[in-house]
Amino acid sequence: MLGALLALIAVAAIAYAVTQAGGIITLLFIAAVLYLAYRRLSLLAFTATFTVLLIAYSYFGANSAAGATWKGFLWLSLGALWLLNVRWLRKALITRPFMRTYRRLLPPMSQTEREALEAGTVWWDGELFTGAPNWSKLLTARPPRLSAEEQAFLDGPCEQLCEMLDDWAITHEIGDLPAQVWDFIKSRGFFAMIIPKRYGGLEFSAYAHSCVLTKVASRSTTASSTIAVPNSLGPAELLNHYGTDEQKNYYLPRLARGEEVPCFALTGPRAGSDAASIPDTGIVCRGTWQGQDVLGMRLNFSKRYITLAPVATVIGLAFRLFDPEQLLGGPVDVGITCALIPRDIPGISIGRRHFPVNIPFQNGPIQGHDVFVPLDFIIGGPKMAGTGWRMLVEQLSVGRCISLPSNATGGAKAGVWASGAYTRIRRQFNMPVARFEGVEAVLARMAGLTYTMDAARSVTAGAIDGGEKPSVPSAMLKYHVTEMGRQVANDAMDVHGGKGICLGPKNYLARGHQCVPVAITVEGANLLTRNLIIFGQGAVRCHPFVLREMNAARNPDHACGIEEFDRALFGHIGFTISNAVRSLVMALTHARFTRSPVSGPTARYYQHIVRFSASFAFTVDVAMLTLGGYLKKKENLSARLGDVLSAMYLASMVLKHHENQGRPAEDLPIVEWACRNLLYHAQEQLHGFLRNFPNRLLAGLMRVVVFPRGRHYSSPSDRLGRHVAELLTQPSEARTRLSQFIYTTVQPENPLGLLGEALALAVQLEPIEKRIRVEGVKTGRITALDLPGQVNQALAAGILTSAEAQALHEYDRKVMNLIHVDDFAPHELGRQASPQPPRAGAPAEPA
Repeated sequence: MLGALLALIAVAAIAYAVTQAGGIITLLFIAAVLYLAYRRLSLLAFTATFTVLLIAYSYFGANSAAGATWKGFLWLSLGALWLLNVRWLRKALITRPFMRTYRRLLPPMSQTEREALEAGTVWWDGELFTGAPNWSKLLTARPPRLSAEEQAFLDGPCEQLCEMLDDWAITHEIGDLPAQVWDFIKSRGFFAMIIPKRYGGLEFSAYAHSCVLTKVASRSTTASSTIAVPNSLGPAELLNHYGTDEQKNYYLPRLARGEEVPCFALTGPRAGSDAASIPDTGIVCRGTWQGQDVLGMRLNFSKRYITLAPVATVIGLAFRLFDPEQLLGGPVDVGITCALIPRDIPGISIGRRHFPVNIPFQNGPIQGHDVFVPLDFIIGGPKMAGTGWRMLVEQLSVGRCISLPSNATGGAKAGVWASGAYTRIRRQFNMPVARFEGVEAVLARMAGLTYTMDAARSVTAGAIDGGEKPSVPSAMLKYHVTEMGRQVANDAMDVHGGKGICLGPKNYLARGHQCVPVAITVEGANLLTRNLIIFGQGAVRCHPFVLREMNAARNPDHACGIEEFDRALFGHIGFTISNAVRSLVMALTHARFTRSPVSGPTARYYQHIVRFSASFAFTVDVAMLTLGGYLKKKENLSARLGDVLSAMYLASMVLKHHENQGRPAEDLPIVEWACRNLLYHAQEQLHGFLRNFPNRLLAGLMRVVVFPRGRHYSSPSDRLGRHVAELLTQPSEARTRLSQFIYTTVQPENPLGLLGEALALAVQLEPIEKRIRVEGVKTGRITALDLPGQVNQALAAGILTSAEAQALHEYDRKVMNLIHVDDFAPHELGRQASPQPPRAGAPAEPA
């Protein structure tokens, strides 16, 4: 924080030197000093080099009055630098007083807050906070790959499940998955993807787990939601990491075989997303269990929005445990605790269902009144009482990276696959609607966002398989991937027009569109995630120095704390000054001289991310210096900084995904669209932050460092969007890669497969259709208005052969089958019969 102030003073001093003590020598001297700061030399190395430069400058520099004043200032600065290298002196004069002030300003941190901050690991998100990300850390990571066993599961059971699913029957006629689907899901291990093989599970990688959900989500959101929950934050995950051997040996095999159906009850009507304020209680007491007097807990709870609750046989329950008689020998307020509770225990009310936006995945409330269970029901046994919050935040950092992002990506991939084909086969004004510029722009956005979603999903899953537990990226993916999914769903509905809004067996979009708010809401509402979590957690967790300073200030060993704080403080000062210089230099040069880890068309995007990383890191330090804890309350400012961090992270994922796929040249338009879109968003959010920063003087100085040439990044061009749209509206490897892992098998009940088939035929038969227009319609030999009539006339006129005519008739049949929408008799809609309105002209019945 002190570094931010010194950096701004340095900028003002440089401005004075250039204007008052100008000259070539002065400019060269300033450039050399800036280079030293840019390269992040240690304090001692910087001081020694600065000494040599200053001696040379004093000898060769200007001797005017202004020059003398400037040199005097520089010599005083050099003296201060050498004094700062004397550690005992700087600790006495600077570190100790600053630490005392810092301690007074530092807000108290609860245990739950500490556990949330320490949960998971810092990965690429931490590099982006440095202002000089080390690209080798990302690019040398092993690309995610499916094992032969995992690929066989996708090609076998997963493909079979998709074939079994009839989304109209599930959502409208049955209101549930059919019994045979439930049996198949349980028996084939869909609930056991995260359970180790020694307990009968599949033990899939995070990447395979994600790919399975992506594929199922492209077919049915009800099925994908049902499968996601047991493999995310729930009993199996918690037992894997914290359960006793007895609990694991009993529950995990039963969960793997589908004999037990789990749910996890966290959210309640009073706490909502504030999981640390759970009002549900457990009281340690003695009671009777199976005829014996045992030490246990009496539970009272009210939960809602619990997926799988209506059909669950075992309930994972989060509650706050109290021990008023101190039977456990510890505090009265033991803390948040997680336990496994069988469904059939007296006092539990379960079975009723919520109906979330007309999507009938099993979801409902659970209540418990004076439910007594032994302490052994605590996950991990009595010794784990009070550690439930740590369990939840540690495992949520993994689960949030997989479940919702995978489901959202599967839906987006299906929407892109369908929209590219539909807009090519649907004609208006004698041309495919895909050729309209407005539709091209929408298709390009869909492709770019879906590529971003898939990149974030797959690369982050690969990081998890590499041992990471990325807590901050999990919040980024939860928010941005689901929001991008919402945009893609809206776009797909727009380009489909009336086809998208008429529900029925032929509609393959509307249920996915209806389900979008579920992903937006669950596992931390998106508004909360963006405004409070992404930057709020990232600023402390990922910053190279902030958490070190906080821990040093709270260290009960005062001498050790002073030593740690001194190293962190002066590292932080140098870090901030360096980022100010790096931001200014890269903004002035448009990052053209920044080192890129690759060559070729994507190299510039690596450079731009480094530039934004430096600007972001500098801006964060200034904001934390001036606003302190108040920054957390300025949610709009925090949200914008979180957006900048997320844009850099997602752009990095796009570039890494492109590398993982072997840099296919055909994908470059989509990669460029995605990177340009993200970097433009980062620029605009930084601009919005500076526009709304409360200290206007500091905002102006920051703008000089961050945007000295103004805002020069632009959003993707129309020409680029046209290239992207063309990739979607014809069979191509880029289209296939973008829609990998969705259900596109050609079979009568799969619209995605039929659309892909129709698209291939459209491209194949386009020259024949053109011949009809050129040789028949334009010459007046063909007068029919519809394609079947035109084909028949063309055949009679000798323009087409019989084989060509037959192919066009078959193509038209397939197209119209896809374009048609459903209609219903009045009695087929609604669950209850209603009186029929009188026919026109019929006499009204007497009152």
